Amino acid sequence: MAGGSGSRGIYHLLRNRLHSQATAPPVLSSLSKKDQDASGSAGMKSLRAIALLGAGVSGLLSFTTIASADEAEHGLECPSYPWPHQGILSSYDHASIRRGHQVYTQVCASCHSMGLISYRDLVGVAYTEEETKAMAAEIEVVDGPNDEGEMFTRPGKLSDRFPQPYPNEQAARFANGGAYPPDLSLITKARHNGQNYVFALLTGYRDPPAGVSIRDGLHYNPYFPGGAIAMPKMLMDGAVEYEDGTPATEAQ
Repeated sequence: MAGGSGSRGIYHLLRNRLHSQATAPPVLSSLSKKDQDASGSAGMKSLRAIALLGAGVSGLLSFTTIASADEAEHGLECPSYPWPHQGILSSYDHASIRRGHQVYTQVCASCHSMGLISYRDLVGVAYTEEETKAMAAEIEVVDGPNDEGEMFTRPGKLSDRFPQPYPNEQAARFANGGAYPPDLSLITKARHNGQNYVFALLTGYRDPPAGVSIRDGLHYNPYFPGGAIAMPKMLMDGAVEYEDGTPATEAQ
């Protein structure tokens, strides 16, 4: 019995030891797995952070590239100028309109038409009726036919529209290296940002930046779509002589 009892004691001791050895590895394995999971989770978080940072940088570069490409294609966004006639109770300065017409006749009319404007549109806005009649009479208008079926020329009158600088589009393009000077009658309505764009364009000529080449016959202007415009810089200090003695600066 004593032998049997001893045998049973040894048996239980060995079984407990084996059981202890058998159960220990899973615990260690579990701890190791937790460490691995924690390490793996931290690694994944780092990878996600790097990926997000990379995506952010890529997005910023893409936005910058798109913005630069958009500026190159559509022109630099022009400033918003403080026009004195934009207020609720404000109106156009008639003296300024008169000076604007003088700029057109002395600088712009040789290439650009204003085919939708009649001389009578200037009466009471920039000139008196007598002044406008005298101005219209300076041009010759082809009219007719007369009673004999022939066309004839006569002095202009208030109902006549401003004369065209070219007889047709082909002649205009030939005289301007293939470019077609737009009609200026509604130019501020026909262009995005209207008067701001026109002012920025006319005063925005500059030397092209490094790396930008402009072919012969074109001029660099960042506000013009594509940056290269056929029209040279036309407004310069002293280029126009105003009747009222206003200093003829480029911006004026």
